[in-house]
Amino acid sequence: MPHRSTLIGAGTYLPERVVGNDELATRVETSDEWIRERTGIRQRHLAGPHETAAFMATAAARGALDDAGVGAGEVDAILVATSTPDQAFPATAVRVQAALGLRTGFAFDLAAACSGFIYALSVADALIRSGQARTVLVIGSEVYSRILDWSDRGTCVLFGDGAGAVLLRAGPEAGPGVLSTHLHSDGSGGDLLFVDGAVGRRELSGHLRMNGREIFRHAVAKLASAVDEALAANGLGQADIDWLVPHQANRRIIDAMGRKLGLPPERVVITVDRHANTSAASIPLAFAEAVRDGRIRRGDLVLMEALGGGLTWGSALIRM
Repeated sequence: MPHRSTLIGAGTYLPERVVGNDELATRVETSDEWIRERTGIRQRHLAGPHETAAFMATAAARGALDDAGVGAGEVDAILVATSTPDQAFPATAVRVQAALGLRTGFAFDLAAACSGFIYALSVADALIRSGQARTVLVIGSEVYSRILDWSDRGTCVLFGDGAGAVLLRAGPEAGPGVLSTHLHSDGSGGDLLFVDGAVGRRELSGHLRMNGREIFRHAVAKLASAVDEALAANGLGQADIDWLVPHQANRRIIDAMGRKLGLPPERVVITVDRHANTSAASIPLAFAEAVRDGRIRRGDLVLMEALGGGLTWGSALIRM
């Protein structure tokens, strides 16, 4: 019997420490006005020593399980999207599995930078549709503060830390849930946004590097294409979209996507002003907030989209 992946719970975790733009201006040559004008960001959460990707992912996962009223023992699989894992291995996801007290099912990480949550959602949806799993935790968890060059004002002001999770469960094919997901990548753009180091390249610094102008140029065109693809696949139009939950990279990119879709600002979920860019965590953080405060309701059509290093990009269309 075919299944559709329904979203039955959402949870979040944000680090305790909040850092405003004025505080950053004491560390690097910048200002609150400069940051707000170019990005829309006014603050971000930065992780403390104990707030690792696994720690935050576990907290977000517990929130999603509580929201759904589901016990951890019912989870078949855990997928964590992260580019900032605690260790090269084991995967952050298996650390979450252990923290939840699970010894059954399976867990693994996905690395697709800021598109990671869309990628993980797509894989989880495929697992459910194929019957390989019934209940799946999908988590985005990032500690970008540990890979930033704090002397580079072009990048260090843009990012924050946090985790968001959703719980998917198999439901009837004709019911609500994930209608479709659409993934893309183009490795020729890999040098536009990258980290210059890893376990296999110890001679480099391990800091995030970005060509912001080129990323902006690619973002709107590629995201618009992925959005059109999702709508066409489901025989829907822009007027059918109730909510846009975009990756929270830059307010100007978000506003441009809203205009392309003809959506009024009040139908676009925005958290970049308070969270900054939390990479793979940004969409589930924004989605959970909008569900929690009652904006996103049962029956609504939700569009998610993201672009990240790789280049990777994609979209997901979900009926609540």
